[in-house]
Amino acid sequence: MRSSVPLPLIAFAVLVYLFLMGPLVIVFGAALSDTSYLTFPPKGLTLHWFWQIWEIGAFRRTIVTSLQIAFLATALALLIGIPAAYALNRYRIQLPGWLSTLFVLPVLVPEIVLGFSLLRSVAVGSDLPIFATLLMGHTLIVLPYCVRVVSASLASFDFAIEEAAVSLGSPPLKTFFTIVLPNIRAGVIAAFILAFITSVNDVSVSLFLTGPGVSTLPIQILAHVEQFFDPVVASVSVLLMLLTVAVMAVVERTLGLTFLAK
Repeated sequence: MRSSVPLPLIAFAVLVYLFLMGPLVIVFGAALSDTSYLTFPPKGLTLHWFWQIWEIGAFRRTIVTSLQIAFLATALALLIGIPAAYALNRYRIQLPGWLSTLFVLPVLVPEIVLGFSLLRSVAVGSDLPIFATLLMGHTLIVLPYCVRVVSASLASFDFAIEEAAVSLGSPPLKTFFTIVLPNIRAGVIAAFILAFITSVNDVSVSLFLTGPGVSTLPIQILAHVEQFFDPVVASVSVLLMLLTVAVMAVVERTLGLTFLAK
């Protein structure tokens, strides 16, 4: 006999869903409004503000910059994070325990403090271009996600398989790429998704590291809100949400979310 779900539990679940989805619905509705100012519910429906995004040169430039920074920072973080996670799990007995905490420091330190430190030490204290400074900052903030997620995959990997391949004559580097890396592919993909989304939506660090001619999309949104109150900002926010959904949809279509859960 099936037991019925208590009514208070159903009501609580509905409230949680409303709390999570309510702001998204409001932003989406405001983006479709045909008024010249932000309002909800929309007084009319139009896609004009989505086309308006591409007519504003600053938004076009910052969208491209944000995607470039996100891809490059995620790639660099994976190039550093995968070997680091491998070493932390493969040689956990020989390595000091505090070393794993070192890679989590960018998450433990408030992003505003991290951004100001990079501003003083890198942006002002060196002659690096603004793009390179932004790339360095974004790589730092996404590196912990890469290390921790890949480490979680390596925690369930049996390194005896790797040792058996090496004992049979396989070179260590070839063994890593043919045996270890395919077994942690799910963790690498999950790390890429988390790092990419974190980089695209970052505000605190980017706010300190942007400069003349080089900015990211979230910073441009803040600058636009300071001068205008039109639904363009809501339209850009919807595009960011759709980008996140698109990344998850590609993963679901290619590998399946159940594969990432393994």
